[in-house]
Amino acid sequence: MNTREVRVGDIIIGGSSPLVFIAGPCVIEDEATVLRNAAKLSQFSEASGIPIIFKSSYDKANRTSVNSFRGPGIKEGLAILMKVRNETGLPVISDVHSIDEAEEAAQVLDILQIPAFLCRQTDLIVAAARTGRPVNIKKGQFLAPLDAGNIIDKFVSTGNSNVMLTERGVTLGYNNLVVDMRSIPIMRSFGYPVVYDATHSVQLPGGQGSCSGGQREFIETLARAAVSAGSDAVFMEVHEDPDNAPCDGPNMLPLERFAVLAQRLTELHKLIKGWG
Repeated sequence: MNTREVRVGDIIIGGSSPLVFIAGPCVIEDEATVLRNAAKLSQFSEASGIPIIFKSSYDKANRTSVNSFRGPGIKEGLAILMKVRNETGLPVISDVHSIDEAEEAAQVLDILQIPAFLCRQTDLIVAAARTGRPVNIKKGQFLAPLDAGNIIDKFVSTGNSNVMLTERGVTLGYNNLVVDMRSIPIMRSFGYPVVYDATHSVQLPGGQGSCSGGQREFIETLARAAVSAGSDAVFMEVHEDPDNAPCDGPNMLPLERFAVLAQRLTELHKLIKGWG
């Protein structure tokens, strides 16, 4: 089944539209690094015709350790993301963590994102919806896909229907996530686009003691499965040098590898859509 369409700038997610990618470094490290990565993604998008929304977090509030790098914070981070949009033309997305953040972030961001661990926070969901912006809500690792219907109900109760759900795996034992691909058609049955988070799904939360680990080698396999299962978009954290990134390096994809994988997934998405 086709879902309703969600428009983010000139990009359309869902319906019969092409596969969309949400991509960028996990966290804003500094202005120069973010602009350099964004420029490379923009150049790839223009050359390939593949739609990309740029993602980077101004604050990673859910870190394993109190000493983990969190980013520059909302004011500096939003200023950098505004510069990304102005200089590259890419729409921008970042996480919001509180009711107070939602309105401020909506002044800059083209789409707001609610992290998985906050997906049951009713007041936050309602506040994000009331900004009028499109919102991507990540399904928590602790929720069954059918439970995500309650998230949709909370959101659309405001009159805003520009919402997407993201699958990012479910907790299985300690420090491990697995993806049940049935969740993608189940969540799409609510009538809204579904995004697959290909990089956080291979994260090993807290797997390195004071930080999370990851299994980057499985990103492509799971992304292909998710697109085959009907994903409308793919979320991937990408970086020019993930092994030296200050946050989530083990489960980020190198930029050059992203370009190859995005082409492959786009071709696969066309094939799956063609089956109708």
